Amino acid sequence: MSKLASKFGGAAIAVAVVMTFIATQAQANLPRWGQGVVLVPLAGKAQRPSESAPGFKRGKIVAFAGTYEPGSIIVLTKKHALYYVLPGGKAVKYRVATGKKGFEWQGAHRISVKVKWPEWNPPEEMRKRRPELPPHMDGGPENPLGARAIYLGSSLYRIHGTNEPSSIGKSASSGCIRMLNEDVIELYDNARIGAAVIVI
Repeated sequence: MSKLASKFGGAAIAVAVVMTFIATQAQANLPRWGQGVVLVPLAGKAQRPSESAPGFKRGKIVAFAGTYEPGSIIVLTKKHALYYVLPGGKAVKYRVATGKKGFEWQGAHRISVKVKWPEWNPPEEMRKRRPELPPHMDGGPENPLGARAIYLGSSLYRIHGTNEPSSIGKSASSGCIRMLNEDVIELYDNARIGAAVIVI
């Protein structure tokens, strides 16, 4: 019995050391203003989206022309629309809020980190514009990042939920892509780490 305990005890210690290292590395990969518990898949293959899209109940399945790889996310800023690309010339469409005047941007990134109920540390430049903001906000229903955050590369931009649902469909953010909390949860559950995000 003691030999068996010793054998599995040593394995447990090795696993604990590896998991601590992985968690430390994942935390280090967050942007310096990043927050929350990092939920990066560490093993196993991400499922490719299916044409029938059984994992999507809130987004609208629409025809979508283009050569983007299934699983990519395309944001049409002026139309306040986000598309999650499916196989077979289709996509899942969501209404979103995009950057207000002076905060619009275009570019391509890849999903680097996914976070549930993220905390928020407003950047210094934002706190200069809005001094009423606290230096830190815990995750929760009152947090402006909402229920989920999907980080885009090492940029300061995210696709995230919101505590201001009335802003959806408008140019209202400081550059991030806002979604209804229920919508961003669905996207979060289906989006893959490493998937392309293209903002046009």
